[in-house]
Amino acid sequence: MGGVKENMIVFGDAQNMKELADNSIHLVVTSPPYFNAPFDYPDLFKSYDEFLTLISNVAKELKRVLAKGRVAAFVVDDTLIKRRKYPVVADITKIFIEEGFRYRERIVWIKPEGYIRISRRSGVLLQHPYPMYYYPDNLQESILIFQNGEFDYKSVSKELRERSKIDIGEYQKEKWYLNVWQITNVLPVNNRLERGIAAFPEEIPYRLIKLFSYKGETVLDPFMGSGTTLKVAVNLERKAVGYEIDIELLDIVKKKLEIGQPVLIGNNSEFRIIIREDIKHLRTQLQERIAKNRRKGR
Repeated sequence: MGGVKENMIVFGDAQNMKELADNSIHLVVTSPPYFNAPFDYPDLFKSYDEFLTLISNVAKELKRVLAKGRVAAFVVDDTLIKRRKYPVVADITKIFIEEGFRYRERIVWIKPEGYIRISRRSGVLLQHPYPMYYYPDNLQESILIFQNGEFDYKSVSKELRERSKIDIGEYQKEKWYLNVWQITNVLPVNNRLERGIAAFPEEIPYRLIKLFSYKGETVLDPFMGSGTTLKVAVNLERKAVGYEIDIELLDIVKKKLEIGQPVLIGNNSEFRIIIREDIKHLRTQLQERIAKNRRKGR
């Protein structure tokens, strides 16, 4: 079945995943940094082209490390910066197709209307009730599913298929069969562990890992953040690998994954941690910029 032998966290740039062998990953679940989003990653990238170059380089590495027929799922959204909207979803789709992936699916993640971020876009029409003043508030993100060629269903043993069987009752009750998933987002409150991090809810990797991987296989998150994907992967009896360039997230990741604590999550939850020379110190800088943007009301 291949895969990695141990759970692993690499603090370093995912544009180079030298720690991973070719075809060693069975599923990718991730959410890259939202291009210069004022409440998450203000001015993180010098330009939109720099952001797309990052995605392109990571896509090349994912093409190498992802096993044949396996899936990469990206949670992304178009980004509005200073009244200009960037077509992130379309551009990431184009990049992955150019790297040889198949475009398998796009799932729309809908957030509850009461939990949207502070936005003044829809209010423009209220102030100017005339044509051309319409700017809607955004309640959705895209979960883009790319596949690395054809999957050989016969390559999985009957015993493993049965151990990894999907609960049809849950599948139907929670409406996984739709291409629109209604899931409450992680709220930006000050007392949560991921404060200042654009973390996605555990329900997203939970569904994707159950739907696109088997028990014992390896799940990768190249933009690990606080470690949500890794936590869910281990709980679902998968191996977990994460890359994160911001070394300031080390303590948060350790806390979420209960690394070094008496009570560990699930089985096989110990992680090998590698800290490379290409790390960055970003969290403090980003939080200062976010606070400044909030004061300005951006």
